[in-house]
Amino acid sequence: MPSLSEIIFEVSEDEVDGGYSASALGYGIHTEGETIDDVRRNVREAVECYFDDGAGRPGRIRLHFVRDEVLTL
Repeated sequence: MPSLSEIIFEVSEDEVDGGYSASALGYGIHTEGETIDDVRRNVREAVECYFDDGAGRPGRIRLHFVRDEVLTL
């Protein structure tokens, strides 16, 4: 299986409980952390576990931070 060039995670902040959650686009990889540094570490670990045999493991992980903003009229 050829290696991916990168895998993209969508990262969002939980405004109610705090912390962050991250989900890979196109893969069943999900993780969370209290801080952004925790999320970075946990995303790397989750990718390593998902591609545990090394086959197809991406060369780069991209974190896409999503921020919701609600406007009232």
